[in-house]
Amino acid sequence: MDLFLKHLAPTSLNPLLLEVADSAGIFIFDKSGRSYIDLISGVSVSNLGHQNPEIIGAVKDQAGKYMHLMVYGEYIQSPQLEYAKLLTRLLPENLNCIYLVNSGSEAVEGALKLAKKFTGRFEIIAMKNAYHGSTHGTLSIMGNESLKNSFRPLLPGIKFIEFNNPGEIERITVNTACVITEPIQGEAGIIVPDEKYLELLREQCNKTGTLLIFDEVQTGFGRTGSMFAFMHYKAIPDILVIAKAMGGGMPLGGFVASHKMMQSFADNPPLGHITTFGGHPVSCAAALACLKILIRENFVKDAQQKEMLFRRLLVHPMIKSVRGKGLLLAVEVDEKIVLSGFQQRCLMKGLITDWFLFCDSAFRISPPLVITDNEIERSCNILLNVLNEY
Repeated sequence: MDLFLKHLAPTSLNPLLLEVADSAGIFIFDKSGRSYIDLISGVSVSNLGHQNPEIIGAVKDQAGKYMHLMVYGEYIQSPQLEYAKLLTRLLPENLNCIYLVNSGSEAVEGALKLAKKFTGRFEIIAMKNAYHGSTHGTLSIMGNESLKNSFRPLLPGIKFIEFNNPGEIERITVNTACVITEPIQGEAGIIVPDEKYLELLREQCNKTGTLLIFDEVQTGFGRTGSMFAFMHYKAIPDILVIAKAMGGGMPLGGFVASHKMMQSFADNPPLGHITTFGGHPVSCAAALACLKILIRENFVKDAQQKEMLFRRLLVHPMIKSVRGKGLLLAVEVDEKIVLSGFQQRCLMKGLITDWFLFCDSAFRISPPLVITDNEIERSCNILLNVLNEY
């Protein structure tokens, strides 16, 4: 613990300081052997749980052949190619070409650059209470001022509209390069779009020649009960941003668009976007194994049934509501509950939950999709017992 606090740069003044020794399925184990239910999947990363044997086998197999060879985009590497082929097969026809990077923030950065390059415009419209990462570019489109004021100046030409407010859609004009939105807002507290809102966004973008970007970093790969959240709605993006659960626990991100659009990066100038480790072959091998499992098994489909079980069990005087879709839920609680303290109480009882950056009245539920009904019941019992302490 002393070494951690001394040598690793902090992200907050109060880290959880859980000293991890092992993991399996939905559980994390500390050095004493105590188990903790990971009810947040490392913030929507470990969709297939921890230590999935097929993913581990794919990692070991690829590491035994080759790891990094060359900056992304120069050599033909089987894990990248096989993954791209399988992923694009699941997507609409216009989303047929992927640029592989290392993380969600990088994927968003690439998507924004692509929109500017392809359209020749520079205005970007994002959503209030949106979260897209913490690089300078992604901070610029963060829809909350408190987390970015210390880092100004940021990108010019950014405008914000309110998610789920059709009255502001007309602010998208022929000057707008792109609109970027999460199809379900995450750090705002799991805000699901109203009926037809995303369709109205799509229609206005079509009218103005504006590209529509869906950030599915948190919602992708089965979390909401479909492979991607936009598939619940009648709106197809021009650019799809993915990461988190994509790599099956390995670092990987990407943005997907049409082949024609992606050609914008190839010249004028060449190397319009470049990354050294993007699409690392070991990460791509893990991602390919993960995607094959999601296609083969029923975890994605079962997410909706598991959502209903959470909703049925999480009934308590301190719970105001449960909102979300699939296994991406926010539990709104009584205002007397301070969520940082609630999180610590859950941890003491062997359960890991989390709060939201832009919503101080709800806690997060986003467990691995492999969670069983018995494990859901056990998790809810712990949550209800903690709520009984208030």
